[in-house]
Amino acid sequence: MTAIVKEPMEQTRIEGDTPTLRLFSLLEVIAGKDEFFSLQSLVEETGLPKPTLHRMLQQLETAGIIQRDGDDRHYSSGVRLRNLAEKLLLNSTTHSARHAVLTQLKEEVGESCNLTALSGGEIIYVDRVETEAPLRFYLHPGSRVPVHCSATGKLFLANMSPSQRRRLLKNVPLTQYTEKTITDFDKLDDDLDLVKANGYAIDNEEFLPGLFCVAVLVPSERGRSNLGIAIQAPIMRLKPEQALHFLPALQRAAAALAKIEAESWAEAM
Repeated sequence: MTAIVKEPMEQTRIEGDTPTLRLFSLLEVIAGKDEFFSLQSLVEETGLPKPTLHRMLQQLETAGIIQRDGDDRHYSSGVRLRNLAEKLLLNSTTHSARHAVLTQLKEEVGESCNLTALSGGEIIYVDRVETEAPLRFYLHPGSRVPVHCSATGKLFLANMSPSQRRRLLKNVPLTQYTEKTITDFDKLDDDLDLVKANGYAIDNEEFLPGLFCVAVLVPSERGRSNLGIAIQAPIMRLKPEQALHFLPALQRAAAALAKIEAESWAEAM
């Protein structure tokens, strides 16, 4: 029998000249995780002594920046860290450039356009530009909508691994908002498979009666995207068959937003 040799994990350096900077360096590692983590997994990843890491995690937990999972051995991002991330999204230095892209898209398609991100088990509106049409649904930046029955929410779910998706949905009730809301996990999985294959998602009166939405992800050079861009309109003005005509405009706007994000990250490095 041939023995299987496990490759050693490439370690992440925790750098900083002061305890505060080293704590911030550890927080950067934690913020990049999309799943629960344990003390032992961080020891293996960073190479830091277990007592040192345990003390650092205790500091972050006491501050509400991370929190323990139900088994008391695993951690995830805490309320304060999520609030910080949301504030950064809403008040980003790239806000003006993003807003200009949304405004241009709104002028092109004549309907309300929004930029959203996944926050916990909900979708948060990062920015939005309203149509001038008298009949419209008003949702301001900072508004939250459910992940399972919103167009960008379904995009984020579709691009997760099955285990990540199950973990998130385990703690998110599939509340029925309209007669078209999908509340069955198997049916939602089928819908998400279609979203993944198509590269876009729609909300056909699944969250609010009379509201139709079509969305695409903003591409990211740093891995899985956490930004989506969508067009939203009353169903009397935007039918499902018409929405596909808006996809090229949506995709151009998504590419423009991706360029803004990439340039912002390059300047920060």
